[in-house]
Amino acid sequence: MTDTALARARAGDGEAFSELVGPYRGELQAHCYRLLGSVQDAEDVLQEALLTAWRSLGRFDGRALRAWLYRIATTRCLNHLRGESRRPQRATPPGPVRSEEPWWLEPYPDDPDGETRGPEARYAARESIALSFVAGLQHLPPQQRAVLVLRDVLGFPAAETAEILGTTPAAVNSALLRARGNLPQPPDPHEVPLPRSPAEAAVVERFVTAFERLDLDALVATLTEDVRLTMPPEPLELRGPVAVAGFLRRTHRDHDLKLLPTRANGQPALVLYLPDPAAPLWRANGLIVLTLRGDRVHALTRFGNLGLLPRFGFPRTLDRD
Repeated sequence: MTDTALARARAGDGEAFSELVGPYRGELQAHCYRLLGSVQDAEDVLQEALLTAWRSLGRFDGRALRAWLYRIATTRCLNHLRGESRRPQRATPPGPVRSEEPWWLEPYPDDPDGETRGPEARYAARESIALSFVAGLQHLPPQQRAVLVLRDVLGFPAAETAEILGTTPAAVNSALLRARGNLPQPPDPHEVPLPRSPAEAAVVERFVTAFERLDLDALVATLTEDVRLTMPPEPLELRGPVAVAGFLRRTHRDHDLKLLPTRANGQPALVLYLPDPAAPLWRANGLIVLTLRGDRVHALTRFGNLGLLPRFGFPRTLDRD
């Protein structure tokens, strides 16, 4: 940050303000996404936060711009979470296995330039945006959620976190201990293939080949014994390789398949297309995020909201020719 850019921004220069906040925009959006679990909500809240920052520049003391922006963004996120009671609740039909994932959970497109990443403390970069981590955060009370992300993901000291949240370091440390105790431990990094590695590509290729052929035995062989399939916002889930593979085969047996690779939440993902029976087109049917363990798929999270696809650079239809 330069004093000249700050002075110009305070004088009403929008380009100077963009110059100031631009280096932090990606990580701020990822921060809002971790707290809210929804890409759309994160985008909306970040816009509100940046507007607040623009209007508040006159009160900014010129020091620690990043922490100041995080304070505004975190406050806007917490205000949003306080209004969650207005969000309609999904119906939960009876059944033996119900998904505990938040129904508003959305996948987060990978940033090839890594701009969504800030400093990491307890969590490695790939774990700090993983779908299971973000889903787990949604079950924490908002204040604990914010403390854990600011301290363990972004590496803010307790005193700075307390300043951001308008509380005390002792309260921050207490909330952090409770949050850590209520959040599942991240997986052993040695159990997960490195992102974009040959090992990761091999697992995905085996799964895609089996899925496109609807080969039940081959599908089962690509899945871990404790694999689970969830479909936010649907409340049910499937567990076990036979149940998951059988569901995939049963629901797509009458179709050709096209699976196109992408990435979400630091994980491999696939965009599923099915043929249009009345036109020479492929029509998008959803996006599947894969969680890997070793040389198999440990979890599949399927999102049927086609409005997500433009964020990943995919159209709703493809020419079959």
